[in-house]
This record gives sequence, C-alpha cells and structure tokens, in this order.
Amino acid sequence: MNLAFVANLFNCYPGLEPVEEVEIVLPVEETREEKTFRNWMNSLGVDPFVNNLYEDLRDGLVLLRLFDKIQPGVVNWNKVNMGPFQSPRGMLQMVENHNYAIDLGGQLNFSLVGIQGKDIMDKNKTLTLGLVWQMMRAYTLGILNKLSGSGARISDNEIIAWANGKTSNSGISITRFNDSKLSDAMPVAHLVEAIRPGTIDFSFLFPHGTQEECLMNANYVISAGRKIGGVIFALPEDFVELKNKMIMTVYAALMAVDLNVSN
Repeated sequence: MNLAFVANLFNCYPGLEPVEEVEIVLPVEETREEKTFRNWMNSLGVDPFVNNLYEDLRDGLVLLRLFDKIQPGVVNWNKVNMGPFQSPRGMLQMVENHNYAIDLGGQLNFSLVGIQGKDIMDKNKTLTLGLVWQMMRAYTLGILNKLSGSGARISDNEIIAWANGKTSNSGISITRFNDSKLSDAMPVAHLVEAIRPGTIDFSFLFPHGTQEECLMNANYVISAGRKIGGVIFALPEDFVELKNKMIMTVYAALMAVDLNVSN
C-alpha cells in the first residue's frame, strides 16, 4: 500500500519540468534492392557517400560519377553543373545534369524509354531503379568485357554456358538466372568450388532444403564467392526468391574471377 501511495503521488505531482513534445522521425524503410544498389555505389567510392538512394541522386552528380566509373572518360565534365544548387536556378541545373546522364545511358545502349531527367530528380522510384540497375549491370559486364580480351559484350547466355561448362562434373546445370534449381544456391556452390577447389565444405549445405536452410546455403555461398575475390552485392533472399537480375550479377562476378585467374 505504501508503494502504491508513493507511486500515485509521484504520478500526480512529479515536481518535474514539463517535457516539450518532440517529433519522432521514423527511419525510411529500405528494400533489399535499394540497399544492394546503394552498397554498389559506395563500394566504387562515389562522392558524396550515398545514404539515401533517391535523395542523394537528386543533383545528378553521383550518377555522372558512376558513369565515369562504368566507362572512364565518357563524361565531359565541362557540361556538368557542379553546384551549389540554389533555387530556382539550382533546380534547372540538376535537371540538366540528369538529362545529360540519360544521354550517356543512351550512348551505352541502355533501355531508357519514358525516362527523363526530371523523373530522377523527382525521386521516381521505378524509373530511378530501372536506370541504376542498368548502370550496375553495365559495370559488371564491363569488367567481363575487359577480361574477355575481345572487348565485345558478353550476353547472359554466354555466362550461363560458361557456368554450365565449369560445373559439368557436378551434373548440375541451369538454363536461366531464375532457374528453380538456384533456390537452394547449390549450382553456385559447385561453381565456386570449380573456380577455387577446396573453398566449399558441402557438409554445411542443405540441397533441396527448407526456406530457412536455403537462406543459410545462399549466405554461405555468397561469403565463399566474396572470399575468392568476387564483387558480389546480391543478398541470400535473392536466391530463394529467384531474383534473376541479382543472381546474374553473382555469376558475372564469379566469371570475372575465373577469367582473371585464367589470364
């Protein structure tokens, strides 16, 4: 009773200064795809560091710096507005930067139908993701093109044919990057082992396992792929959900490792 009395007294007459109401800002939820793209950008050392995929692309400078990473020298920096971007002229300068980025994408044979510079500045998620995905794909395939020696673009079918050739002894092959066989990540495990024998301990893997076991497989295989030098941005969930775009980047990264070792 004593405790209840004191608690009630403190509740009614705490003798404390009233606390001002503070607006609580909830963190912005980030999809796995957005996180993957953001991690890819930051791994290339872009400036400024990308914390928010849409907000930090608004002035167009990060995109242009990425294009310069994809194909060094492609950006004519004399055409770029470097800021500071102060209204109202600043808005026009940012749109000009984005329009220039779209033009560069066209030079690299991106599919940009319906995408305008203002869409990126206005943080249109669908169109921004469509552009950034093509940039990441071009960067990944660009590495392969350099390693191939011919400089010609390597197609998805060529990557698949290479992978099936490397894993022919395992009896596992795929026909596309969303092949149902990839859901447990076993084809990639065999591929990593073929590139660098002794990397994979198959006793840790669960062929045709539950969803949780497949996620464990994918996490292990991604770590192993990075261990042998693969620049891998995909997440374990991408395998379980058969995200063909993300899985393609894993295969391309591993092919780059293999070609580099072979050369």
